[in-house]
Amino acid sequence: MIKLIAGDFTLDAAKGDAPRRTISGTAVPYNVPATVSDGTQVIFRPGSLPVEGKAPRLFMYHDASMPVGVVTERVDTEQGMMFSAKISATNLGNDALVMASDGTIDQVSVGVNPTKFSYDEAGTMIIEAAQWTELSLVPIGAFGDMANIATVAASIPHEPEEISNLETEVPEQEQTMSEVTAPAVEATIPTAPIFAQAKKEFVLPSAGEFMAAYHIGGDTFKNMNAAVAEHTASKRTALQAAAGDVITTDTPGLLPTPVLGPLVQDLNFLRPVVDAVGARAYPDSGQSKTFIRPTITTHTSVASQATELSSVSATTMVIASNSVTKTTLAGQVTLSAQDIDFTNPAAMQLILNDLMGEYMIASDNVAADNLLTAATSSGVWDLTVADLLKSVYDSAVDISTNRNWTPTHMFVSPDVWGQLGQLADTTGRPVFPFIGAGLTGQNALGDASASSWNGNPLGLQLVVDSNFAAKTMIITRVGQGAGDAYEFYESIRGLQSFENPATLGRNMSFYGYVSTFAAISGMIRKITQA
Repeated sequence: MIKLIAGDFTLDAAKGDAPRRTISGTAVPYNVPATVSDGTQVIFRPGSLPVEGKAPRLFMYHDASMPVGVVTERVDTEQGMMFSAKISATNLGNDALVMASDGTIDQVSVGVNPTKFSYDEAGTMIIEAAQWTELSLVPIGAFGDMANIATVAASIPHEPEEISNLETEVPEQEQTMSEVTAPAVEATIPTAPIFAQAKKEFVLPSAGEFMAAYHIGGDTFKNMNAAVAEHTASKRTALQAAAGDVITTDTPGLLPTPVLGPLVQDLNFLRPVVDAVGARAYPDSGQSKTFIRPTITTHTSVASQATELSSVSATTMVIASNSVTKTTLAGQVTLSAQDIDFTNPAAMQLILNDLMGEYMIASDNVAADNLLTAATSSGVWDLTVADLLKSVYDSAVDISTNRNWTPTHMFVSPDVWGQLGQLADTTGRPVFPFIGAGLTGQNALGDASASSWNGNPLGLQLVVDSNFAAKTMIITRVGQGAGDAYEFYESIRGLQSFENPATLGRNMSFYGYVSTFAAISGMIRKITQA
């Protein structure tokens, strides 16, 4: 089973008591390379997914025990497979609609069984045909900005308007659409005469009302701004007639207090280690607390036969049964009903976004800490250029010996990244110069830029992560599928919400399971500092 995270989708909830409860968008983009749940690189070709046959079911997080609907329409285009799905009218379906409308969940992921495929020279699976078994709603995907929700159209039912005893003219369009003709009234009841009334006193808008009108814009904000200006002018005339100059400190009650969004964010919710290693799916839908990851401890052997009919080399393969345990990462927050109802911008969405971001940082911290713990030292760097080259290539030799695998990544803490960028040769030229805009570096050991962590020292992919302890430098092979020395497993369970009527509060939590496994510990090498 291949599970590929991709695609924008839109939510369409109709007005009234019976919303259509549908989502739509792109299930799979064609001719776009992506990494699936097991780390394999795949490309879907146009027409590879069926538009006929049994409709795929709609799940939460690829969990068959959490069905929320069914795919009702499949449209094959040159760009990709488009879909529409109906959300079931269940508690789980309602939760899915709420999380989709507020942006908590903004991506979809397909589950397919390839039936016709091949591999290119880079090892990428090219899928020509596949059985489409399910579609899942997921919060975090592999396509980054490409997988954000484009639009959300969720209509909120309005309270019924107060019925007036005055005759109201019905618009011509509504008269045309009406199919029921009201019976004739034998006698009409005269309406009471409407007497002239004094103009109602204008009430200044609250800060929330003022900001809401500002964001709506157009005539709404124009009319409110004009009303506030008119009211202020009338009050100014009266105050000036009664006293001298009036400044803002004399009229604090007349000053609206706008709130400028968005919220200032001092954390960048990134997962450098997890992104480099790749998140793998748990086996058997992740129902067990532990699972077995087998590794070979003793290989078979082949050798030259001494003489004809003499015994040939014979070695029994030994396979170790490694048990991997899941770690639960979770966080919760309790909001009062007033905090949910009165705040603008809405506090609930801001807090939920922060809770999910903290989960990302916590999961990456687990991956970074366990990677460093699994590493074996390949030398001590004395901070000179020559010794750095020796340490890096000593690590590469340790990784390659008796395995034929080569390293692909260098993981470092921010302080080590700074040290690498400042290295210079005896003439003051940088060892890792920035090469771009048609300029050629004086040294050819690699290229890097102080404005980017994605440098390329000695051909290794540089990954900088602040979750590492200071002076961390690790060289290993990951993210390739074959020969990966370190593995990361994850099952994001998502958001849970519970109402507490006794306190008018809402408890919300976000959680998931993660595991790490040092598949080939001898290929995880660290370089310490003197």
